[in-house]
Amino acid sequence: MGDLGEEFDEVDVDVVVLATTGSVEDRPLLVAAEELGVVGFAGSEDDVLDRYRMAAHAVHCDVILRLTGDCPLLDPMISHQVLRRFLKGGVDYVSNVHPPTYPDGLDTEVFTLEALEIAWRDATLKTEREHVTQYIVRNTERFRIENVTADEDISSLRWTVDELEDLKFVRTVFQELARQDLDGYSYLQVLEIIRTREICDASSRFDRNEGLMRTMKVDGIS
Repeated sequence: MGDLGEEFDEVDVDVVVLATTGSVEDRPLLVAAEELGVVGFAGSEDDVLDRYRMAAHAVHCDVILRLTGDCPLLDPMISHQVLRRFLKGGVDYVSNVHPPTYPDGLDTEVFTLEALEIAWRDATLKTEREHVTQYIVRNTERFRIENVTADEDISSLRWTVDELEDLKFVRTVFQELARQDLDGYSYLQVLEIIRTREICDASSRFDRNEGLMRTMKVDGIS
């Protein structure tokens, strides 16, 4: 789709939830959530699917827009495109990652509580319990699934933060954004900065979705 020129029509989000774990290490996140006026929810560390379901029930929602905390360069306009496609109807799940065409780090998923409930009830594999939507996207005969794509396939780029090299890359990008006095920015502006300044990410060293690949290997699936 990639039509960033379209008007950003307002869509109400009823509640923002930070769904983290009950571990001591994650308590500062719950404190930060409270300070920011965000609902903090502590759930299972390993069964992330259960954590999402419990968080959804805690705030009584029937549609979930899922973003992950390791994506500091996330573009709200891209997330809005995914949500807008979902709101057109006729789907249970919409994302921009099946297949991916945006950089790793702009991932957005929108799905129904009903789909989440089915996944929670029927998912048995480690892959499906740890990676929230894997049961949904692996069972296309049960769920109506759509994908939002970019005008240019730049999925090889790595803008997520899982390794120290990722953090160094993102810090360099933010420094350049600040130098250009860009408080708000689109992914296209970030892309221009990276190409103009020849800033290299860590995509040559790390594969996309390495964590998912590891659990899939444990489960013996591909």
